[in-house]
Amino acid sequence: MQSKSQNRRSDIDLPTLAVIGGTGAEGSGLALRWAAAGYPVLIGSRSRDKAKVAATELSSLLPGVGSIIGGDTNAGAAEAADVVILSVPYDSQSGIIEQIRAGCQGKAVVSVVVPLKPPRVSRVWRPPAGSAAEEAQLLLGEGARLVAAFQNISATHLKDLNHAVDCDILVTGDDTAAKETAIELALAAGMRGIDAGPLANSAVSEGLTAVLIGVNIRHKVKGSGIRVTGV
Repeated sequence: MQSKSQNRRSDIDLPTLAVIGGTGAEGSGLALRWAAAGYPVLIGSRSRDKAKVAATELSSLLPGVGSIIGGDTNAGAAEAADVVILSVPYDSQSGIIEQIRAGCQGKAVVSVVVPLKPPRVSRVWRPPAGSAAEEAQLLLGEGARLVAAFQNISATHLKDLNHAVDCDILVTGDDTAAKETAIELALAAGMRGIDAGPLANSAVSEGLTAVLIGVNIRHKVKGSGIRVTGV
């Protein structure tokens, strides 16, 4: 991973990010890394109070730079942000999208959602729409420019800003500009984003999460990831 000084953006007009599900393990870890890279970050949660507590806790982990600018309800955070990151359990996706749909219109939305079916979470399962991301796009409507990314990273070390996340990020979507935004966010978080084609391909990247969970179990590790060679 690049050093924190290399990852940190000097731009004065970086977009404000709303991490919906920013109180969870992966959402909070990504939020922290983006804030350390200079992005203004809002934490979204069902509970405004819970979001504010999480924002305060994450701010205390920043190395003197960056900004977790606050916490709000999911709807409030989405409305106030320029880019919305959806990092919630699949079973909660449809209900949370109802809360944030209006605030996502005209914006890039990055889905980190993975459809897992307990108790066999190491077995690939696909929703009727093909993938969680395709389902989210249908629920959000054409006004939101949704891409899928960050499904294949482990949350284990995300909050350790000195820990290299040894994983490439597959970015799928039908909007070129939104994919470029996700690739920039991957770089800011210390990873390499790779354009992996249209949103339909998100079925594969989401399914890889179940495969990696199985790898972790069988090899007694916590943070297996993927690397794309030859690029």
